[in-house]
Amino acid sequence: MAQVHRLSQEQARRITLRAQLLGRPRPDDVLATLRHLTRLQLDPTAAVAPSADLVLCSRIGDDYDPRELEDLLAQQRVVDLRGFAVPAEDVALWRAEMAAWPGPGELRPWQEQLAGWVEANDESRREVLDRLRTDGPLPASALTTRFAVRWTSSGWNDDRSLRRLLDLMVQRGEVAAAGREGREALWDLAERVYLDQPPVPLEEAWSERARRTLVSLGLDRQRSGAGALGAPPGEPAVVEGLRGRWRVDPAALARADEPLAGRTVLLSPLDAVVKDRRRLTDLFAFDYVLEMYKPAASRRWGYWALPVLDGERLVGKVDATADRRGGVLHVDAVHEDVAFDADLRGRVETEVERLAAWLGLEPAQP
Repeated sequence: MAQVHRLSQEQARRITLRAQLLGRPRPDDVLATLRHLTRLQLDPTAAVAPSADLVLCSRIGDDYDPRELEDLLAQQRVVDLRGFAVPAEDVALWRAEMAAWPGPGELRPWQEQLAGWVEANDESRREVLDRLRTDGPLPASALTTRFAVRWTSSGWNDDRSLRRLLDLMVQRGEVAAAGREGREALWDLAERVYLDQPPVPLEEAWSERARRTLVSLGLDRQRSGAGALGAPPGEPAVVEGLRGRWRVDPAALARADEPLAGRTVLLSPLDAVVKDRRRLTDLFAFDYVLEMYKPAASRRWGYWALPVLDGERLVGKVDATADRRGGVLHVDAVHEDVAFDADLRGRVETEVERLAAWLGLEPAQP
């Protein structure tokens, strides 16, 4: 039986932040950083800057130029896979899952529903493929087709049949995102976007994706489901004062007692450090949720509030908005989760000024 590692919460935080490249020295290569982090969400919200750019800037620093990620996507060295930037070679870890769509083994009712809907609209699916084969890449607005059965749901995509069909065709490995034309996504045949690679066998691919995710996080709760089929990645651990089973990347243990050479940095609301709310609360005792989907009157911290990391602690949120026409980064509020002394307040103000300079804006404090 494998040894169970016993970690203090301080050790757990250090492991997590080092794994997320938030110590020193900073990484300096965009593609290498992405390969380590495994993927970046390509959310277009630009209240301050797109999330992927905020994540890369928080790791690499002011030398990061968003055009570097744009170029990697244009060169198809990085691809947009289901809304995430992933290294092009990593698509091989998803191909077997695409081929097994809607899932291997006995299907669940929701999987049968998806398969039935696609089958009912097979003529529309073929029309999309034929049009892309002839004229692609194309925006969805150029892919008009009639549906035998329209998509219905209680969610935001109700009656958005073409968008839903394209999403499912991505999952099937038939089409792929191929850049943007203004604000519209472009679509093309997957074979013209993805590298021509043999698929990694399904269970091997699941295992490798789970291993890479754990390396990028350093420490995570032991999970059930596809990513944990067979032997779970890493080694077992318990964290002092926290319930449940955890897995730790064994390579991260050697420096767990070493203080983090940290820094003060503003994080994206979609950063992997903060996105899992339960993990965030457990490891950092930090209360946070992205509030952009809430009515303005219900927000505590702001539409796109940036969590503030100071060394090994998450200490507050900065509610900021980039006014590009006015040339100003408006700071509407700084929320203190701990009482800021003069030194901490100075570090946060410096980081706001740094972010504004990186955006090419002037900071406007509340």
